[in-house]
Amino acid sequence: MTIAVAVSGGMDSLLALVLLKERGEDIMAVHGHFLPPNPGWERVVAGMTGACAALGVPFHALDLHESFDNRVIKPFVAEYKAGLTPNPCAMCNPRMKFGVLFDAARNFGAARLATGHYVRMEEREQGRMLVRGEDASKDQSYFLSMVPAEKLRLAEFPLARTFKRDVPAILAAHGLTPPLPSESQEICFVPDDDYQHFLTSRCDMPGPGPAALPDGRIIGEHQGLWRHTQGQRRGLGIAWSEPLYVLDKHVASNTLIVGPGEHLAARGCVAGQVNLMCPVETWPETVMVQTRYRQKAKPATAKLTGGRLFFDFLETHTRPTPGQVAAVYDEAGTVLGGGIIEEAL
Repeated sequence: MTIAVAVSGGMDSLLALVLLKERGEDIMAVHGHFLPPNPGWERVVAGMTGACAALGVPFHALDLHESFDNRVIKPFVAEYKAGLTPNPCAMCNPRMKFGVLFDAARNFGAARLATGHYVRMEEREQGRMLVRGEDASKDQSYFLSMVPAEKLRLAEFPLARTFKRDVPAILAAHGLTPPLPSESQEICFVPDDDYQHFLTSRCDMPGPGPAALPDGRIIGEHQGLWRHTQGQRRGLGIAWSEPLYVLDKHVASNTLIVGPGEHLAARGCVAGQVNLMCPVETWPETVMVQTRYRQKAKPATAKLTGGRLFFDFLETHTRPTPGQVAAVYDEAGTVLGGGIIEEAL
């Protein structure tokens, strides 16, 4: 059974390739370039060609930039335009890495897909399940919570028990240097992480509108709802007697809702586009919900109604951001499912 290793050119995926090779697996390397061909891609392809030749592993490079544009970038722009704050990395995994790229690898004869994510797949009562990685500082299960369970059960994650700090030394011991030795930027397709400039370069974004307190009093003007996200404090441009935060965005009236910090707490949230790893009936009574990547999961109760997940938080929780992922875990760190946040309650 052949395993295709998705290699980006970075150190994590290169180590995943090395570890599977040392394990004696029948492997190939596949690189999907998601941006238009450029000199950077040529360097990655040349570097990975050399590394794979040294390891004796077949290598395939694919230009997938049109699929990436249609499946990730265009929805990213459309969702921002609609007042959401999308998470493109969480969408890239099901649509591209475990979607288009995995399909291409299958055409090359692969039956499984391996990546350099810091997560585990372990046997649970519900079957083979996604679990947080051993390195808690690099755990990436949040970004994989929207990948269909049937795809994850065909996945291999060789870095499951590896710690990020050890990766450079392990590669050096093998005489390997990744073509992309540095960490990737926050959003790979947004130059210099300037998402506002990127959005305006792609389309005409909505303009100014009123900024109002929760009671409806208008106290200023915003320059576009898409420039703001829930919980934001800086950059509002509104003089007030106490610090103000973004609480909500009313797209229909193009109104930004702001208020003091005590209004930031939420009692729950609703998530759509639900992706279940196992039936909700098998979930524990109390689940752990993570609504941002750099956030500790917090306890909640959950129910599935009309294809949407309704969460009631059991302790103080900052207001979730519509467009972001709500990843659901049990207390052992097993991923039970995920969904896209639609509203805070």
